[in-house]
Amino acid sequence: MSDGFAEMIQHANGFFTKLRANNNRDFFKAHKDTYTSEIRKPAELLADLVAEDLSRHTGKLHAPKVFRIHRDVRFSKDKTPYNTHLHMMWSQPGDAPSPAWFFGSAPDYLLLGMGVMNLQKESLTAYRSMIDRRGDDLTEVMETSGARLSDWGPDPLKRVPKPYDQDHPHVEFLKRKAFALTRDLPDGWQDKGLLKALNSVIPTLLPAWTILHETFPGQA
Repeated sequence: MSDGFAEMIQHANGFFTKLRANNNRDFFKAHKDTYTSEIRKPAELLADLVAEDLSRHTGKLHAPKVFRIHRDVRFSKDKTPYNTHLHMMWSQPGDAPSPAWFFGSAPDYLLLGMGVMNLQKESLTAYRSMIDRRGDDLTEVMETSGARLSDWGPDPLKRVPKPYDQDHPHVEFLKRKAFALTRDLPDGWQDKGLLKALNSVIPTLLPAWTILHETFPGQA
């Protein structure tokens, strides 16, 4: 049975398709009320509900975030003012690195993801050490869950960083400064409803979350 969020996705796909063709302030201003009532407000409700479910699945508090439709164009060559997708994130409170969960909806994709982002200095060193020790386990999770490595985050390095060998079995992991896995929502998700579909995907990524959380537990 649909939970009503299928209609939100339907509205979002239609809205973002039109926004891609008319990515300007005049178009958005004329359709802002529709965006707010049919997409933004339902998305905030979904984010709150999924935060509760993730806290139950992981045993850790997760705070929800619905990303703004306005793009940050300060350092971008692309000056179009609006994002043409709906993205959400759930992360543990605090500034310490910890694995976060992501939801992405656009006319050409609908997915759930999980990973650690913005790794620098000590956290990047800890990530590489974890990959050296647990890379086989993460690969197995990917194979059993059907998840794929996401290109979210900064571009990977050209070469494997020292002190790891260039023929290391997990060179693609080691080159990265972020690690995220994503899964498409299952076919026919509309029949169960979006919330149930997301809860069916979360357990498949939970083993990878556990591996990452052991290295990046967040705030004490």
